[in-house]
Amino acid sequence: MKKLSITLLLLTFAAVAAAQTKVPDMPIFERTLANGMKVVSVQDRSNPVVTVQVWYRVGGKDDPEGKSGFAHMFEHMMFKATKNMANETMDRLTEDVGGWNNASTREDLTNYYEEIPSNYLETLLWAEAERMVNLAVDEGNFASERDVVKEEFRQGVLANPYGMFFQYLDSLSFKKHPYKRGVIGNLDELNAATIEDAFAFYREYYRPDNAALIVVGDFDRAQLDKWIDKYFAGIKNPEGAIERVTVEEPAKTEEERYERTRPNVPECCPALGITYLAPPSTSDDVAALEVLQAILSGGESSRLYQSLVYKKQLAQDVGFFADIRTDPGLLIFYAIAASGKSPAEMEKAIDEEIARLKEEAPSAIEIEKAKNVLITRILRDRETVNGKAVAIGEAIIYRGDAKAANTEVEQLQKVTAADLKRVVNKYMGGKNRVVINYRHGDAEESTKPAEKNEGGAR
Repeated sequence: MKKLSITLLLLTFAAVAAAQTKVPDMPIFERTLANGMKVVSVQDRSNPVVTVQVWYRVGGKDDPEGKSGFAHMFEHMMFKATKNMANETMDRLTEDVGGWNNASTREDLTNYYEEIPSNYLETLLWAEAERMVNLAVDEGNFASERDVVKEEFRQGVLANPYGMFFQYLDSLSFKKHPYKRGVIGNLDELNAATIEDAFAFYREYYRPDNAALIVVGDFDRAQLDKWIDKYFAGIKNPEGAIERVTVEEPAKTEEERYERTRPNVPECCPALGITYLAPPSTSDDVAALEVLQAILSGGESSRLYQSLVYKKQLAQDVGFFADIRTDPGLLIFYAIAASGKSPAEMEKAIDEEIARLKEEAPSAIEIEKAKNVLITRILRDRETVNGKAVAIGEAIIYRGDAKAANTEVEQLQKVTAADLKRVVNKYMGGKNRVVINYRHGDAEESTKPAEKNEGGAR
């Protein structure tokens, strides 16, 4: 009786917390220039800082055929010289005045962002416009940045015992879609890239109608609009439409199993990957999959950690993540074995957790905890001008609407137990998956099928 009372009390607290989580909308202001460039701004004068960000709709999936890693390499090149800026100027314009800058490349986008004291806003707007149109695409910059990316591949993928494992999650899960190439590339295909490829890539994708300029922070709106018109409105687009990826990944109907080996994988501790195709980022199921990720893989109290690491002691690391992209991405389970344990044992345990979700939805308390973790992370991120801008950029790329950033919390709050059970059955419903066993061995890719696990759910 006492246990029941405590449960009811916790459920009441959870319901009250959910009802009280009201997030004020960001005051998003949008305009589109005549050249097609989207401009989004949010005024926040609580601190004298501002972020300037440019999000380009180009990423790893847009790499030239046979030259994976190209978009990532080009991200590095954008920090080199332009017609009117010497190498390292972006660092000097930001770091020397107490700010910072960075960039990232994903499968569907490349973004560039700076945060500086607001009295330097005009300078950064000029600099972003300058490298959009006047980048020095020359042999010296091209060779140096290609070498940088190659070294990142050596250190982050080849030298890491499990680096190639995470590469295989993409390369073996996708059959036709260029997502299979990954973002970082590989040494052979980076070597195949030429300076002519670089210039063509720049002209194809680095243009106003493929970009969103996002400014968040301390600014006067009338002055901001004048500066944007001054530096960006006169930029012309190259002739012709932008080349887009139109390949569709076929649905999976049969289970595929692979075994891959690397000599630097510890003999004691193989890895297991299980992937299913995920819906595209515009799907109404995305919020439920994000809550499911928190339930399965959100820290030491999560279901996968409790099962495989704490109770059964099969794995030293385990997780699930919904890798949502503009085209169908991946739902990924991964586990790295504890000493002496096998991929088959980990697969069986993961299958049991999937079967458990198919049969019975998580409890109200478990769901509310997951939502609170996700919403708290969103609120914390949006305490900064950079966090606000990133939320807007992701809404533009993944949802096609900057103001979708204002509905993210609401969508999470709407997720029900029935939604969670439904998405598990919908996307993990049968043998529509890829299973990868990764272990110690030579560096040659084995074509030997992985040992089939007869136990567990399918």
